[in-house]
Amino acid sequence: MIAIVDYDTGNLRSVVNALQRVGAEYLLTSDPKTLLEADRVLLPGVGEASTAMARLRERGLDETIRSLTRPVLGICIGMQLMCRHSEEGDAACMGIFPTDVCRFTPDKKKGVKVPHMGWNTLTDLSTPLFNQVEEGAWVYYVHSYAAELCAATIARTENGTCFSAALHTGNFYGTQFHPEKSGSVGEQILKNFLAL
Repeated sequence: MIAIVDYDTGNLRSVVNALQRVGAEYLLTSDPKTLLEADRVLLPGVGEASTAMARLRERGLDETIRSLTRPVLGICIGMQLMCRHSEEGDAACMGIFPTDVCRFTPDKKKGVKVPHMGWNTLTDLSTPLFNQVEEGAWVYYVHSYAAELCAATIARTENGTCFSAALHTGNFYGTQFHPEKSGSVGEQILKNFLAL
């Protein structure tokens, strides 16, 4: 059973729809005990980092997530909350991934737009999360902040500067892009996560 962490942030419906498309069993929960018993945990999110982190802390979910030993996948802000710190709201995050989240700097001359929204590529792919995903595959992004490159980076992309498109350490994975909105490539990544 996959537990989707419900902490009052957006995009739960699109995650649910994607899991239904790949035939996965899931439940929405904010109960720590249920998360500890789940086979897999998804931490989605859309919104502002300091507010989202405060919602996790209010429910004691930050400590629960850190203690999980089964595969965990953070999506978009879910991944960012698993980093050390976010410039968005000067948020101290969970510190699972050894990197910080910084705001993009717009640059008209270089064509850098903020937010970084739309389709972009994945490069330098590693780990089984990207089995059967081609180098340069296109996925969907919507964000104004990004995790800096680090030892946990397992995929990268560029919006004026290179940043972590995905992270991995231990049983924790994260994608800055939205696999649930990334067509067949995203579905393959979700299937790979379910097979970890």
